Amino acid sequence: MPNNTDAMTRPRRSCLYMPGSNRRALEKARTLPADVIIMDLEDAVAPELKAQAREQVVSALTDGGFGQREVMVRINGIHSDWGLLDLDAILAAQPDAIVLPKAETEADIRCVSQRILDAHLPGDMTVWAMIETPMALMNIGQIAAAAKTSRLRGLIVGSNDLIKDLRIASRRDRQTLLPALISVVTAARAYGLEAIDGVYNDIADEVGLRAECEQGRDLGFDGKTVIHPSQLAICNELFRPDADSIDWAYKVRAAFDLPEHQTAGVIKLDGHMVERLHLEQAERLITLHEAIQAYS
Repeated sequence: MPNNTDAMTRPRRSCLYMPGSNRRALEKARTLPADVIIMDLEDAVAPELKAQAREQVVSALTDGGFGQREVMVRINGIHSDWGLLDLDAILAAQPDAIVLPKAETEADIRCVSQRILDAHLPGDMTVWAMIETPMALMNIGQIAAAAKTSRLRGLIVGSNDLIKDLRIASRRDRQTLLPALISVVTAARAYGLEAIDGVYNDIADEVGLRAECEQGRDLGFDGKTVIHPSQLAICNELFRPDADSIDWAYKVRAAFDLPEHQTAGVIKLDGHMVERLHLEQAERLITLHEAIQAYS
């Protein structure tokens, strides 16, 4: 089972895709306010540029300089012509995580995880699975369950591919996509994983991005993938605990810390009945809030 403490101490509000074929973009990533940088070898890279992109990503990882940002690499699918070539080249450069696109079975996760283990690398490199096909949705439980015996750490929604392959309407309110989104969050929570929402395609539409971030946050996602640096600020704002939630969390912690409440299962606080499960929620919010403060 993944370490849930990591989910609280490493914010993933904004996860920015950066094309591996664009050297300047990889350099710029070191200065951007993204919690996560995802260097992309898949969709953002044309077939004739795959090898060059792989070399540039390895070089960028080797040079380092990304500070506190979590650095992931999205390889090509392991059943493609480039996937395992990507994986073997990238492992030696030791990113924080490998993002596996179009993951559809537990075996896909185990393949990547075992490759990491066989490399005998220092550190604790993780695997993130992209859920972006109908088969992935059919197998979402077994994919997430791989977390019990592999390095799987989180699930990422590939919303554009899901909309295409499910043949559903692409609506501004995402009502047609809600069943898929909820299934990803449910599977992630069942196995202690992080869940990251899909991208918002209209770079110029800040109002729409804000609404989609609020929706994703309310559905339980921990952050959102983005395709342009201009989208980072809104994601960082909306996927952080708000001031009222933080104030309440500190109140709940303080109340349960009182000697008379040390063993209480339920207490009364400001007219509300508060259970120990609310204390667990409060501790998570406080830890995440303090981690974000430390990142700022």
